[in-house]
Amino acid sequence: MTYFTKRYHAPGTPPGTLVQVEPSERRPYTLCLMDYTEHEWIERDIASPVECKEFLDRDSITWIHVQGHVDPDSMRQLGDLFSLHALALEDVLNSGQRPKLDVYEDQLFVILNHPLMDGETASVEQVSLFLGDRYVVSFHQGHTDPFEPVRKRLRNHGGHMRSFTADYLFYALLDVTIDEGFPVLESFGEYIEKLEEEILERQTGKSLKRLHQYKRELLLLRRMLWPQREVLNTLLRDEHPLITANIKVYLRDCYDHTIQIMDLLESYRDMMTSMLDVYLSSNSNRLNEVMRVLTVIATIFIPLTFIVGVYGMNFGVRTHSPWAMPELDWQYGYPLLWLVMIAIAIGMVIYFKRRKWF
Repeated sequence: MTYFTKRYHAPGTPPGTLVQVEPSERRPYTLCLMDYTEHEWIERDIASPVECKEFLDRDSITWIHVQGHVDPDSMRQLGDLFSLHALALEDVLNSGQRPKLDVYEDQLFVILNHPLMDGETASVEQVSLFLGDRYVVSFHQGHTDPFEPVRKRLRNHGGHMRSFTADYLFYALLDVTIDEGFPVLESFGEYIEKLEEEILERQTGKSLKRLHQYKRELLLLRRMLWPQREVLNTLLRDEHPLITANIKVYLRDCYDHTIQIMDLLESYRDMMTSMLDVYLSSNSNRLNEVMRVLTVIATIFIPLTFIVGVYGMNFGVRTHSPWAMPELDWQYGYPLLWLVMIAIAIGMVIYFKRRKWF
């Protein structure tokens, strides 16, 4: 995950300016229209936002989902058709926005972040939602549509979702986006558990690199997901004509999910900090063990080196000085010196063993 993902205009650009996404980042977009009542369901892929106009006059709930990077012309058509504010449209195109809630005269605009896992790498994609009186317009710029579970529920004739107003559909899309944090954090939990076992068994530079990678990605996930709790809290706390009282019960459950996700994130961050301490302390202990063994070996050889050094001076060879070394002329002086040195070494090893120095 990169540190900075927000797409922005050059300084001085007029507010509400819609700029085409760079070709290297552009994904072809699709428009999916869903129009339903309690007893009727229409779903179709459309080529242009103009095709939605005939459904706005019906006494039904209309859901327009835009998947991929929409071009500025199509965005303006959607804005004119649903009276979407120009600043909100600009935020949709300039992805990487902080989660937020904007209240306009006859609509609500919400931006959330949709977390994903690609192997051991986390990423976040922006979800933009507009709620009107009888319509919902959603935008997602990723490769896959995250709202297919909601679409399946709407297709189910035996379900009760069609009997609700548009704010329930709005809640369902919020809930799907927020709940995607649970499988992402579950995957993180598995990776952290494996890394913890690896660190306890052996410490390598690769383990430290992965440890810092996980810490970095958890930090970025926290930065992108933390504001979503405030968005849900604002929806619950403030009175909005488009949010009915019975839907706030569901939003409260969604708010609880954001708290659980943040609790998991904080727990994993604490675990990563503890694992870093374990890694550093394990490396320090291993270094201490190595130094202890080397110190013991050096200590054993200190007296042996002293003896060899003394007898290596050869004072008194072929002289009659009273201070000469008589051992140099002994028949068994050399093997006797070896026996003394071996005995000293064995005695020191036994002493160190009893002291539990190694």
